[in-house]
Amino acid sequence: MELNNIIKIFGNKNKSKRLGRGIGSGVGGHTVGRGAKGQKARAGNKHLQGFEGGQVPLFKRLPQIGGFISHTAQEVVTLDLSKLNSFKEGSKVSIKELIAKNMVSPMSKKALVKVLGNGTLEKKLTLIGFTYSKSAKIAVEKAGCELQA
Repeated sequence: MELNNIIKIFGNKNKSKRLGRGIGSGVGGHTVGRGAKGQKARAGNKHLQGFEGGQVPLFKRLPQIGGFISHTAQEVVTLDLSKLNSFKEGSKVSIKELIAKNMVSPMSKKALVKVLGNGTLEKKLTLIGFTYSKSAKIAVEKAGCELQA
């Protein structure tokens, strides 16, 4: 098949209507299918995206969402002291062990785990890679736990 051998199919393409050429053109008279008056009826009709004729546009009427998201901020996951009692005496506790026991979501591998002072700690543990609230740090030191960064 070549372009010069293509047969034109009758009715495949309609002739475009010649607008604004008088009553005899087949498309109305002076309004030419644009209705009566208004911005869309004028020549050079170019709409700005979201423009609603002077009314406050939809995107400005909706509640604002989003805001600033810091790319350097780190997610903080909290953990109560009492939950650490489920580990054996003298064991090393890190974020990996918490994930293994489903105490912390697997998604929080990169998160900062902060131990809060809720409850009491009754076992001596080695805690690795946590941050502590003031009350939690006092309670952990009282229980005789070893803290590692």
